Amino acid sequence: DLCTGSGCIAIACAMLAFPHAIIDAVDLSNDALDVAQKNIKHYGLEQRVHAFHSDLFSALAGKKYDLILCNPPYVDAQELRNMPAEYHHEPKIGLEAGTDGLFFVKKILRQAAEHLTDKGTLIAEVGVSQTSLIEEYPTVPFLWLNFQQGGTGVFLLTAEQLRNYASESIT
Repeated sequence: DLCTGSGCIAIACAMLAFPHAIIDAVDLSNDALDVAQKNIKHYGLEQRVHAFHSDLFSALAGKKYDLILCNPPYVDAQELRNMPAEYHHEPKIGLEAGTDGLFFVKKILRQAAEHLTDKGTLIAEVGVSQTSLIEEYPTVPFLWLNFQQGGTGVFLLTAEQLRNYASESIT
């Protein structure tokens, strides 16, 4: 769970979707990791969910995953200015992603393949930056996921797709 924040996605995966998996919950923010660690302990998942301090993949050298889930910051500059007041109580580090909202997603797309197993998958949320991402990488075959309860801006790419498109499209 890259950009884990409070660890809720890692914890939900450990409890509901992948009850036998070992999960790394990764974040750059020490404050977020403190909260994640408390939540991991609260749910008794210390043996299966491990919090890592890392700037995306920087501290994960040599680690390979079957699945990378990521909800990185993806708010572009315009959206950040126009957000309702309650959002401005959130740490900017968890929201702000440059002019187009793709600052972190571009890095993730460049680096994820080396951290995925051959049959691995990347699932990432980009929210309202979906349009910018499609415009930036028009040949990348993003699979945009649909959810029963609604929501948009979540894509899936396989390790093979990331490797194929990294050399020609993802820069």
